[in-house]
Amino acid sequence: MKPNELSLRYGMNPHQVPASVAPVAGEGLPFRVLNGRVGYINLLDALKGWQICREMAEATGLPAACVLKHTNPVGAAVGLPLSREAQIVFGVQAPEISDVAAAYVRARACDPVASYGDFTAVSETVDVTTARLIKQVVSDGIVAPAYEPEALRLLREKKGGNYLIMEMDPEFEPPSLESADLFGIRLTQHRNSARINSTLLERAVTRRVTIDEEVMRDLIIATIVVKYCQSNAVCIARDGQTLGIGVGQQSRIQCTRIACDKAEQWWLRWHPYVQTLKFRAALKQYQRANALEGLLRWSEATDRERERALTAFEGSPVPLTSIQCEDWMNQLSNLSLSSDGFIPFRDNIDRAVRAGVGYVLQPGGSARDDEVIAACNEYGIWMAFSGLRLFYH
Repeated sequence: MKPNELSLRYGMNPHQVPASVAPVAGEGLPFRVLNGRVGYINLLDALKGWQICREMAEATGLPAACVLKHTNPVGAAVGLPLSREAQIVFGVQAPEISDVAAAYVRARACDPVASYGDFTAVSETVDVTTARLIKQVVSDGIVAPAYEPEALRLLREKKGGNYLIMEMDPEFEPPSLESADLFGIRLTQHRNSARINSTLLERAVTRRVTIDEEVMRDLIIATIVVKYCQSNAVCIARDGQTLGIGVGQQSRIQCTRIACDKAEQWWLRWHPYVQTLKFRAALKQYQRANALEGLLRWSEATDRERERALTAFEGSPVPLTSIQCEDWMNQLSNLSLSSDGFIPFRDNIDRAVRAGVGYVLQPGGSARDDEVIAACNEYGIWMAFSGLRLFYH
């Protein structure tokens, strides 16, 4: 190995060996591996997750967390307090929840099924409360700027002592140019250093022109997330956290549908009836998440998924009816949606409004901008053109 070069377990797949990582400028890597052995995809997740968390923390002044799978964020959030109801819905078991831990819980709760085997990124020092919560779930690794000694000890016990723990240099800034080698060809570009802040929200194009600070925060969070999602990308957020992220589809409406479906699934977990359900003892967190999803997606579930859902609860739970779901969905509102590229057709707005979206941020520039604006005005929702495309490939 060359100086400052780190050997990886393998590349994207086990047969892709050897694999390694080295700094571009040759001045040393901006991270340390404190435990475990880093893999190629682990590193992609860690570097992307760190950028998301750092930008969210800088933009909001709050601790931030992000969980990723296969280099796409599953959920992201800032450290706003968790109500008692939220703790129950998110399945939190902790006597005290720090701001850092709250950010982590919110991020992972965006999609608890997809979070299985995630990679976690945190913008601040990982404390004991956060470490204890991470220890309860199936996770592949974590990156953060620092760890409390006891938190580090707890995390080192995960995965039989092989849990990947990375410490990122918070002062590191990458070179302005970045490159990728593909099929014997090197592509070079200026890295996407665009700042996501309130100035992107100034060009409202609808009759509704004002928004409050909480909505501004949520739109900024959603836009930072889509900046690092595989395009096409649509993100829905509320209360300082993402609720649904649709990524990597060939059409934007597919991403919008995925993001809306996930946001609606998130909201169903808050239904009063769902909160009365009691899981059987000894079920692990991922088993609870899978069982609840099966119950909430009853009409789409297979017989095996339905059996697994029913046997996970005490008593005999009855799935929510379509009318109950519709009535509950009608109470979901004030969601913020950000799109990494222009919205080409009003069908995206039609679907978003059904999921409770009231605020939209997009670059603008479609040949049908007028139709999309008219749709927003028809529904009485706010939309602004940022003028900033954020494709990521």
